[in-house]
Amino acid sequence: MEELIKLVKNISKKPEVKRLVDLRIREFHSKRTKPANEIFKELCFCILAANFNAERSIKIQKKLGDGFLNMTEKQLAKKLKNLGHRFPNARAGYIVEARKQKNLIKKILNQKNEQETREWLVKNIKGLGYKEASHFLRNTGFENIAIIDFHIIDLLTKFRLTKKPKTLGKKKYLETEKTLKKLSEKLNISLARLDLYLWYIETGKILK
Repeated sequence: MEELIKLVKNISKKPEVKRLVDLRIREFHSKRTKPANEIFKELCFCILAANFNAERSIKIQKKLGDGFLNMTEKQLAKKLKNLGHRFPNARAGYIVEARKQKNLIKKILNQKNEQETREWLVKNIKGLGYKEASHFLRNTGFENIAIIDFHIIDLLTKFRLTKKPKTLGKKKYLETEKTLKKLSEKLNISLARLDLYLWYIETGKILK
């Protein structure tokens, strides 16, 4: 763990990287106070990003805009297909289904317990597993939950902090989150900030 701690510390000392991380964190916090429609669009981004490229999902989110709010499932599926999404029909179905709970989702974000909020999202919003629900919460200002996918697993495996599983179920997800929590505590930063630094280490980019 000490080797990875040293690497994160060195990365965080780079002025441009730290500036971008600080900017992203401020953006995430500002979204919590946005209207229900804007929060829902962020949820749609996280649904799109599941098992798909994050950068391409960002581009699709920008091009669709209010389409997330008013397109029929058929229209949305066609648009997602034209924009190159890997799973246009399934994602359109998830988005239209989630739209029914748009206002409730905003209310749920006012809960103070991040774990309970994540459990509610996983249980009630089709298309959201632990990774996607965590991504949505991080992007709306929650800082103490981890976004874990196989990029993060690969990095932790490289530094011998975990073993690579065949699948990333709830049990393994929460175990890995505990490992990341220990790492964040040693670095004295939130899991949200740690995620951005780890993604920079892996990709050289700081997205959302």
